[in-house]
Amino acid sequence: MKVTVVGAGNVGATCADVLAYREIANEVVLVDIKEGFAEGKALDIWQKSPINLYDTRTVGVTNDYSRTANSDIVVITSGLPRKPGMTRDDLISTNAGIVQSVTESIVKHSPEAIIIVVSNPLDVMTYAAHITSKLPRTKVMGMAGILDTARYRAFLAEALNVSPKDIQAVLLGGHGDTMVPLPRYTTVAGIPVTELIEEETLNAIIERTKNGGGELVKLMGTSAWYAPGSAAAQMVEAIARDQKRIFPVCVKLEGEYGIEGTYLGVPVILGKNGVEKIIELQLNDEEMELLRISDNHVREVMAVLDNMTAKV
Repeated sequence: MKVTVVGAGNVGATCADVLAYREIANEVVLVDIKEGFAEGKALDIWQKSPINLYDTRTVGVTNDYSRTANSDIVVITSGLPRKPGMTRDDLISTNAGIVQSVTESIVKHSPEAIIIVVSNPLDVMTYAAHITSKLPRTKVMGMAGILDTARYRAFLAEALNVSPKDIQAVLLGGHGDTMVPLPRYTTVAGIPVTELIEEETLNAIIERTKNGGGELVKLMGTSAWYAPGSAAAQMVEAIARDQKRIFPVCVKLEGEYGIEGTYLGVPVILGKNGVEKIIELQLNDEEMELLRISDNHVREVMAVLDNMTAKV
C-alpha cells in the first residue's frame, strides 16, 4: 500500500505521521514545493520509527510527482490559508489553481488512485479536483465531516463529562457555518443525547462546532492541524484496510437528498473502492431545510469557480 500526501505543512505532515505511526501504508510519500521541506519532515518521521516501533517508510520529495507513481491513495492538503485583505474569491482562485495542478500531476502518475481533498474552501476544492481528475465521484472526496463531527463529539464529551469514545454523531452539508449537525442522530453509548443534555447547552455546542475552525484561528493565529491531519488519516485507513466505516464525507450528490450536482458532506460507507455507498437519512422538515440552505451556499461558491473557469 502506497499513500501520497501532497503538502508538507502542518496538516499534511500530521497526516503522514499518523499514517506511519499506525502502519496504515508500507510507504508514505510527502510532496511539497518548498525545497527540502518534505524531505526534512519525512526524515524526521522515519527517524522516530525505532522509538514508536513502526515499519512504514516515509519519503519526502520536492515537486517530483514521478516519485508518487502508483499510489493507491492520495491526500491533497496543499493550498494557501486566507490572509488579511484576501477575499473569498481570491482564495478560491488561488487554491483552485493549486489543487487542479496537483490533481493533474497525481492522475498522470497514479491514474487509479483514490483522492482525498483537505484543501480549503473544502467543498469547492473537492469539486475542482473531481472535474480535473475525470475520475468517478466514488474516487474523489473531501475530508470535513470527520473533523466537524470530532469537534462536536469532543465538545459534548466535555459538557457531559464522559468519554468521547462513547459518542456517535452525524453531520451533513458544507464545511463551515452552514453545516447541519443532527442531534436526532447523536447518541452517547446508545442513549439519545437529547436525554442527557439541556437544549440550550446542546444548541451552544452546535454553534461552537460550526465555528470550530475560526475559534482555533483566533487562539493560534493559524488553522488547526492535529485534528484535520488525523481525520484525513482515518479516511485513508478506512479505504486501505477496507473497513467499511460509516463517515460523513464530502462527495458529489447525484439525486441523493433531492440534490443534484452539489458537493456536500453526507454519511457514506468507505472501503477499498472509495465511497462504496451513500447513505440517505430520513430527515425531518427542519433538517431538510437546513440542508437546502447549506446546498445553496455551496452552489454559490461552486459558481464562483465556474465563472473563473469560464473567463480563462
